[in-house]
Amino acid sequence: MKPRLKPAFLTIFIKELRETLREKRTVGLLVLVTLMYPVMFGILMQQLIDRATRSEREGVELAVIGPGKAPTLMAQLKQKNITVRDTAPMDEPAIEALLQKGKVVGVLRLSDKFAENYTAMRPARIELWYDSAAEKGAQRREVEDVLQAYSSNVASARLLAHGVSPATLAPIEVQRYDTGTNASRSAGLIGGMLSMLFFPAFFCGMSAAVDSTAGERERRSLEVLMAQPARAWEIVTGKWLMAGTLAVAGLTLELILAHVVLSWIPLEELGMSWSLNWFDVTLVCIVAVPLALLAAALQIALAMNAKSFKEAQSVLSIVLLLPMLPGVVVSMMELKTSLWMYAVPMLSNQTLLREMSKGVEVGALPFLLTFISAALPVLVVVAFASWRMKSERYVLAV
Repeated sequence: MKPRLKPAFLTIFIKELRETLREKRTVGLLVLVTLMYPVMFGILMQQLIDRATRSEREGVELAVIGPGKAPTLMAQLKQKNITVRDTAPMDEPAIEALLQKGKVVGVLRLSDKFAENYTAMRPARIELWYDSAAEKGAQRREVEDVLQAYSSNVASARLLAHGVSPATLAPIEVQRYDTGTNASRSAGLIGGMLSMLFFPAFFCGMSAAVDSTAGERERRSLEVLMAQPARAWEIVTGKWLMAGTLAVAGLTLELILAHVVLSWIPLEELGMSWSLNWFDVTLVCIVAVPLALLAAALQIALAMNAKSFKEAQSVLSIVLLLPMLPGVVVSMMELKTSLWMYAVPMLSNQTLLREMSKGVEVGALPFLLTFISAALPVLVVVAFASWRMKSERYVLAV
């Protein structure tokens, strides 16, 4: 009994994949690029959290010139955990030099006539010196809030002393209720960053697609392959599956790493959260498989139509920008999420991940549309590439 032979496309797939994996530098570069974005994204978010919580960890230190002139103000500053440093009188260059050292958030200087003007119920000047280039914006706002509250309290006390209710200055009382959840705030802030997680689908298989088509044609090894007992669609399918495998692997790895990073970062420090679990990430990876296969199919088809290896690289480098266009257009036009977005490849994956990160119940239809929107064009593109492979003009690069 004769042993059962492998399908020709499977043999070509294994052969192409084996040759690609032999290129250690290329594979290493792909892995590096895939891992780089989630790591950089995690570092950026961690820096934002460090800046937001710096005042709680390090405290707020404020240099005050003439603190004895406003003891009530000094008491209010200390109640807000603001350390008041009694500082001797300084001129403007000395204040600038002190701020450049970065040890204090600002310098509060009370004018010489502060007590006189305060007693006479005239505006008492307080100077707040700060360095806007320093990363102490949140700490400075805490000081400004105390000054604003102190001014309001003094104004209310003076009105009461004259028999006027402070409520007359506030005819409208606004009460604010924020119904946004931590997850929705997270999606609003990092939604644009999440869209870049699908970029490996178009990058990881590009070099392999170019090398297995335009590259083999220039090396004349494609003629040897076409002389074998394999049909055109089998050759194209094998090469497409090889590039698609790399794209799927890179995309899946990036989504998993991004989930690990976002789950590890303490987003609650910024009033946000990452609501996806491993089951949700698995679903996102599954519906993203057709997107990676579509990217590989487009790259194979375009590289086949290029007349040289360099032309194929140039064309596909421009094509890398196309996946970002739908997301950029939607964000610039500030369009609300609609069902039609799930029918546009790449945009559907971005929209699905963004809505899931909000904690919204998405339903089965968006998953189905996201899968089909990329799966159907794959068949068309692979069929076109198979038809193109039959042409002698392609092999001869005419």
